[in-house]
Amino acid sequence: MIARLSRLATHHARRVLTVAGVVFLLAAVLGAPVTSILKTESSDFQDPAAQNQQALRAIERATGQSASFGVAALVPADQTSGAPPGKPGVGDVRTNPAATRGAVRVASLLAGQRGFQRLLDYPATHLPQLVSRDGSETLVLVAFATRERSAEAVEHVRPQLAGSGVRLGGNDVAFSEINERTTSDLKRAETLAFPILLLLSFWVFRGLVAAALPLLVGGFAIVITFLLLRVIDQFAGLSIFAVNLVTGLGLGLGIDYSLFVLSRYREELAGGADTRAAITRTLQTAGRTVLYSSLTVAGALSCLLVFPLRFLYSMGVGGALVALCAGGVSLIVLPAVLVALGPRINALAPARLQRSATRAAQATERGLWFRLARAVMRRPGLVALATGAALLAVALPALQLELTPADAHVLPTSSQPRQVAEALTHDFAVDGSQTITMVVQGGRGADHGAQTVAGLARRAQQMAGTDASVGPSRYLGRGVWEIELLPRGTDGAPANQRLIKRLRALAGRPSVGSSTLLVGGATAWFIDQKAAIRSHTPLALLILALVTGGFLFLMTGSVVLPAVALTMNLLTVAVAAGLLVLIFQDGHFSSLLGFTPIGGLEESNLVLLFVVAFALSTDYGVFLFARIKEAHDDGLSTRDAVAVGLERTGRLVTAAALLFCVAIGAFATSHIFFIKQLGVGAALAVAIDATVVRALLVPALMGRLGERAWWAPRPLRRLHARVGLRDGVLGQAAA
Repeated sequence: MIARLSRLATHHARRVLTVAGVVFLLAAVLGAPVTSILKTESSDFQDPAAQNQQALRAIERATGQSASFGVAALVPADQTSGAPPGKPGVGDVRTNPAATRGAVRVASLLAGQRGFQRLLDYPATHLPQLVSRDGSETLVLVAFATRERSAEAVEHVRPQLAGSGVRLGGNDVAFSEINERTTSDLKRAETLAFPILLLLSFWVFRGLVAAALPLLVGGFAIVITFLLLRVIDQFAGLSIFAVNLVTGLGLGLGIDYSLFVLSRYREELAGGADTRAAITRTLQTAGRTVLYSSLTVAGALSCLLVFPLRFLYSMGVGGALVALCAGGVSLIVLPAVLVALGPRINALAPARLQRSATRAAQATERGLWFRLARAVMRRPGLVALATGAALLAVALPALQLELTPADAHVLPTSSQPRQVAEALTHDFAVDGSQTITMVVQGGRGADHGAQTVAGLARRAQQMAGTDASVGPSRYLGRGVWEIELLPRGTDGAPANQRLIKRLRALAGRPSVGSSTLLVGGATAWFIDQKAAIRSHTPLALLILALVTGGFLFLMTGSVVLPAVALTMNLLTVAVAAGLLVLIFQDGHFSSLLGFTPIGGLEESNLVLLFVVAFALSTDYGVFLFARIKEAHDDGLSTRDAVAVGLERTGRLVTAAALLFCVAIGAFATSHIFFIKQLGVGAALAVAIDATVVRALLVPALMGRLGERAWWAPRPLRRLHARVGLRDGVLGQAAA
C-alpha cells in the first residue's frame, strides 16, 4: 500500500491534485450545509429504549400530542396599583385576580400560534405550583406539536412582549437556542483560530508556503467529513455537536500529520535525497506512522458507537471519519503537493527560518530534547516516581466529581431559558415544568384500571411524603393513565432520584396487576442517561484497550510498550478530569473563562472528552514510539533509541500540541457550557500529555525497562514479523 502511494505521488502528482481539487469543491458545496441540517434534541442525550422515553411515546400515542410542556413563560404580576411584589394587594396574584392579566395575555398570545396543543396557567387552574413563593410571578406552561413550532411561537410573541418583563424558556426553547449558539460559536471559533494557527504555523513550519499545509490538510479532511455526515444523517440521525468535534479534531490532526510528514521530508532532503526519493522514504517511515496513527485514533473514537445516545454515537461517527480523512489526505494529497512544489516548499521563508529548518532536519546529539532524555534516564526511577506522584496529585479532585444533566443551565446567564430555569429552582416551591410522570398502560376504557391507578397514586404519595405532591390522575385514552408528581428541588437532587427508584420498584408489585407502569420525567431522564452510559462503558473500554493496544503492538512488536501507553493515557485522562472538576465544578478561573458553574459536569460530554483525550494521547504516543523503534531497529540500545527518538519528535510533538490546543481550545469561547468544557479539557489534556508525559514519564519508564520494553511472546513476535510496522534498516531493505 505504501509503495503504491509513493508511486502515485511521484509519478502522477498533477493528476492527484486535479482530482483532489474537484473533490474538495464538491465536498465544500454539498457538505457545508450540514451545519444547518443537523439539529439537537433533548433526546440526543438519551437511550431510545430508556423508560422515560417509553413513557413519552406512550403519552404521545394516547393523546396525539407532545408529552411535555416545551415552553415555560415567567410572567410578572401586574402592578396596576403600584403595590410591591410579595405584599398583599394588586401585586400578589394569589390575593387579587387583577394581577393575573399579564398571564392571561401571554397564554392568549401563545395559544394563537401554529402547532399549539395545550397550556396550563394559574388564572384557569389556580394551581399553587404555578405561582412563585412571594406571588410576584406566575408560570404559563405551553405544549406545541414539535420543538420547531415551539421555537417559532416564541420568536413570534417575543416582540409583542418586549418591555413587559416576561421571560420565555422551557426545554424546547433552550435546545433551540443551544442549536443556534452552537452554529454561531463554531463560526466564531473558526474565525478566531485560523489566523492564529496560520501565524503559529509560519513559526513552526518555518515558511509561509509550508505553513499553509496543515490548513490545507485539515480543511480538506473537514469538508469531506461534512459531506459524509450529511449522507449518514439521511439514514441515522446525527447531532449538531458532531460538527464541533469534526472541526476541532480535523484541524488538530491535519496539523499533526502534515507536520510529521513535512519534517521527515525535509530530513530526507537534508540527507541528500532528491524530491522523489525523499517522498518515497517519507511515506515508508512517517507515512506509515501516520497510517497507524489515523487508524488508531479512528478506532479509539469508534468505541463511542456502542453508546445508544445520539450525542455520543454522532461524535464517534464524526471523530472516526475525520481521523481517517485526515490520514488519507496526508498520505495521498499532501505528498503530491510536496512533489509539485519541490524546493518551493521553503518559499516565502526568511533566511533565518530557512537556516533553522535546515538545522532541525539534521540529526544531532546536542539538541535540547536529546540532553533532556539523557538527564531523565540517569535517574529514571526517581523521575518516574516524582512525575507520576505530581500527576496523581493533580488528578485527585476527580474523586469529588459530581454529575449534572444537560438542560437550560448549560446556556450563559444572559440567556432567558437559563434565567427561567434558575427562577423556577429558587423562587418557586416546586418546578411546575419538571414533573415526575407515572404512566399506567392496560385496559381499553376510562373505567378499566381506575382502581389500580387510584391505588398507585396513594402509594406514590406515601412514598414521596413531603418531597413531592401527587396531582389528580388523568385518563389519556387508549388504555393509558397518567399520574403526575411535582417534586421539590432540582431534577438532579438525590432525594428525587431515590423517589424515582422507589416508584419504579412498584412495577413488580401485585397492586399494579396486569398493567404496565412506566416512570418518566426530568429526574428519570437524568437517571436513565447515567444508566445507559454506565451499562455500555465496560464494552467501550474493552474496545478502546483492544484497538489502541493492538495497533501499538503491530507498530512496536512489543506487549510492554502498549501497556505503558495505555497506562499513560489513563493517567492523562485522570489529570484532565481533576482539572475539569477544579475549573468547571468548583468554579476556579470561571470569571476568566466567562461562565457560571452549574454544580457539576455533564456526563455524556465527560465520556466524549475522556475518549478524545485518550485518542490524542495515543496519537502522540504513536509518533514517539515509531521514531524510537526506528532507531532501535537501526541497532541502537533502548536508552540511546529513546534519546534519539525524543530528539527527533520532541519539537514536533510539542509544536503539534501547541497548534492543536489553539484549534480545539478555540471552543473555550463558546457560550455553551459543555462545549466550553470540551475545548478547555481537551486542550489541557493534550498540553500535559505532550509535555510532562512524553518528555519525562515515558523516557523514564523506558529507561528503567531497558531492553525488556521490547518483550513479546514468541507467537506474537512471529505475527509482528508478518504484518508489523518496520522502519530503519529493515524498512529500507524491505523497500
